[in-house]
Amino acid sequence: MPRIDVHHHFFPSTFLDKAKSSQSVGWCTPSENLPWTPEISLRAMDESNIDIAILSWPAISSGEIGQDNRDKARKLNLMVKEICGKYTGRFGFFATLPFIDDVEGALSEITYALDTLGAQGIAMPSSCGIGDAAKYVGDDLYDPIWAELDKRSAVVHLHGAQTPSSTPFPHPFLGIPVVEVPNETFKAASHLVVTGRKRKYANVKIVLAHMGGSTPFLCSRVAVLSRHMGCELSPDEIIQDFKTFYFDTALSAHESTLGMMKTFVSRDRLLFGTDFPAISTEMAGWYTKNLEDFYADDKDALDDVMYKNALKLFPRLMDVLTMDK
Repeated sequence: MPRIDVHHHFFPSTFLDKAKSSQSVGWCTPSENLPWTPEISLRAMDESNIDIAILSWPAISSGEIGQDNRDKARKLNLMVKEICGKYTGRFGFFATLPFIDDVEGALSEITYALDTLGAQGIAMPSSCGIGDAAKYVGDDLYDPIWAELDKRSAVVHLHGAQTPSSTPFPHPFLGIPVVEVPNETFKAASHLVVTGRKRKYANVKIVLAHMGGSTPFLCSRVAVLSRHMGCELSPDEIIQDFKTFYFDTALSAHESTLGMMKTFVSRDRLLFGTDFPAISTEMAGWYTKNLEDFYADDKDALDDVMYKNALKLFPRLMDVLTMDK
């Protein structure tokens, strides 16, 4: 059975220094994955029987508006395009955008990445900016970006930003990537729904990382309480819009979460993901085994999650899948 990993990162060389100083966010990238090279991912993919990985770099979520920021995004996209070309048949990629407060720069990179580089979609952070200046991706400022993505029926991979809470993370075992990032994904998804942008730009196919974080559990809370606070959508409309997201299984596949997703969305909304190389092959394998065990008696469902849903969402991957490896 083919496997397509839609949540697989690439790390530029500059990431090594950042990873070494990442104690502030409370996460240790496995040392065997640093410094990252495509060969590290390929070995892990072969061990895990993964045919294709869609590479992404968490988007540039802060910085100065200007040419330097645009150049940084372009450099990352050219780098990952080169990787895809060198290792034919193994990789696709979500394009990185410059700091999207630079709306014109973001629009320009969307055009170049999708039309010239052939990206499978666009990587987006849950929010952009730092502190009180941060804005979630459903902000009015970003409307032209969503309009362009909607016009193109583009795929967006939405990943929670490593945003610190107003209080410290509670324990060294519970750093920001463990407890905050999934909630940031939920907050961004909720923002898109209650502002009406998920409905307005319905042609954009948004994949929520980590099974949407707390989205499946808390969306009903949003439905009623946001309506009470003035949201124009009814509770049923809010729930309906939450159900139009896609969800990847990275760091999330367990009988409890998969059972909830089975009642929340149709299985065509689930996509296989690992989050490698931010985690080890063994860690990713634990979640993959949970996924296989959950669908042990339903091969068709497992096929859908592992690769068929991805092929429907990214039809060009069929060409990649049939290339000589």
